[in-house]
Amino acid sequence: MLAPLRGNLAEKQHPQQTQIITSYDNQGTQLTVEVHPRDAMPQLLKKFSLAKCLQGDKNGNTRPRQPGGKDAHAYPWDRSSLKSMPLDLRQFEKLDTYASQVTVKSGLDELVSNLLQEAHSDLERVRAIWIWICHHIEYDIEAAQEKDRQAFKPTDILRTQKTNCDGYAGLFEKMCRIAGVQCMTVPGYSKGFGYQTGQSFSGEFDHAWNAVYLEGRWHLVDSTWGSGLVDSATSKFTFLYNEFYFLTHPALFIEDHFPDNKNWQLLKPPQSLRQFENNMYHKSEFYNKGMLSAHPETSMIKTVNGKAMVTIESCAPTLFMFMLNGKQEHGLLSLRKNGMKLEVYPPTVGTHKLQIFAKGNSDIYSSVLEYTLKCNYVDDTVQLPAELHQPVGPSWFSEQMGITKPSHPHPIIHTSDGRCSVSFGVEEGISVLASLHGDDGLITEETQRRYIFQLQREKRTELKVQLPHAGKFALKIFVKKRQEAGNYIFVFNYLLCCTNTKVNWPMFPESFGNWGQDNELLEPLTGVLPANRNVPFKLKLHGIAKALVKGQDTWPLTLNSEGYWEGSCSTAGCQEVYVMVLENANHNFYSYILKYKVNAQ
Repeated sequence: MLAPLRGNLAEKQHPQQTQIITSYDNQGTQLTVEVHPRDAMPQLLKKFSLAKCLQGDKNGNTRPRQPGGKDAHAYPWDRSSLKSMPLDLRQFEKLDTYASQVTVKSGLDELVSNLLQEAHSDLERVRAIWIWICHHIEYDIEAAQEKDRQAFKPTDILRTQKTNCDGYAGLFEKMCRIAGVQCMTVPGYSKGFGYQTGQSFSGEFDHAWNAVYLEGRWHLVDSTWGSGLVDSATSKFTFLYNEFYFLTHPALFIEDHFPDNKNWQLLKPPQSLRQFENNMYHKSEFYNKGMLSAHPETSMIKTVNGKAMVTIESCAPTLFMFMLNGKQEHGLLSLRKNGMKLEVYPPTVGTHKLQIFAKGNSDIYSSVLEYTLKCNYVDDTVQLPAELHQPVGPSWFSEQMGITKPSHPHPIIHTSDGRCSVSFGVEEGISVLASLHGDDGLITEETQRRYIFQLQREKRTELKVQLPHAGKFALKIFVKKRQEAGNYIFVFNYLLCCTNTKVNWPMFPESFGNWGQDNELLEPLTGVLPANRNVPFKLKLHGIAKALVKGQDTWPLTLNSEGYWEGSCSTAGCQEVYVMVLENANHNFYSYILKYKVNAQ
């Protein structure tokens, strides 16, 4: 509380001096009062904003106040925002473009002065400085790896435009102070370059970042990690701007930053070092790509009966993929409207590395999660085909690609006799292609489509599948817009399972380009016909004038009252049988549409 002043007494005792009395409230706000002699002109104080949040020490020096209760954010994260204050990043577009293009001409003061030409608030001043550092200062890997981290002077950083994390933080603090914004450098531990899942932290701090005082509260920034990343394989730095580390919400910042002073966590309650070590590490891309949560919440997972399961919740539909020990194998990943579910079956006992990637709004998959799997039991009955790609089962993505209302919404189909029929709606103008894949080598690239017969009925496509033997198979579904050039695009696959060892279905007949999607084959469905037999044929064919079956002789098919072409053919004396059609009655040219093989006698 400020004591009352007796001005006349002060005048008589010090007729020519100005008396200055300073006081602080418990929020750290400085209040300064000048008592001037009569007829004296008061000296202008510095801007009041510069005195805000300063505290005096016992020697009368000023320093930024330590964070208090009003700076703390609730833990865990409430999902409200990635930032510690309301921000519309669109408001920074002009400023960001300007700041990123400012060049160093002389010293630091002139650089800051130039940067602030387009900044009109403390927030914009901090933003301009942040953008400039993130786009111009390169991470010095060699300096960072030195046992005794060297101190970088701002003048040296401007000259070389390279530094380590201490240099980034020191430069950011210095530039903020020149700009009149209170800023502190915060040392601590980090889960950055070289971090291993589950590692513990002790000894010297390995990182430094900043706290800035804006709109009455402290906020956190890390310009080192905002500027780019280091490739773990090549140890080379690449500029890659990361918005996540600008005014990051403290409940998210704590996932990879642990300060030397718990107050700089800006959290209520603060986390212990042990919690920091054990908590799941969500990379910045986890949140940049729109993820909200993941389960399990620990980085170490133990399999149960040979299986581990991971689920992710996202704020919008997102594409995912995974890698187990660097390969997209031994797992079933199904997409959900807001997230995904992954079941992993490690092929061996021991420790495995599981990485999960998300696409988000970009065209690139980014690593968002990493787990260490510990497997003490392998379920030998679960051996997934190597060609089983992700995702499995229909989802919002297949619907987006033109496949709707599937007959089998679940990704796994069990069949007792080795046969199944899958159907789904297909949007107009979309072509569908399917192929079957197993691990035994019996299904070759030439025959991948011969165990599937595709039928078109009104606006639905039906896939009749016959398995060559018992086992697990991947039924892959591809689509393509008919009017567009290019290849078919993989959309999803089913996992087909059959345990009946008596199953031994032959391939379907081979179809040619003139086999229309609206055609229908009722018999024979097997692609291999018995020798020396009369075999009945029944098909629905559209837009043709005549149809026949050609073996050693030619056998005409007739059109019945139900719209089916039917007849029979003898397989005596031939190795192959063809179904042929005449599309125009005025022409004599027949086209091949189906091909059958005949068993050897």
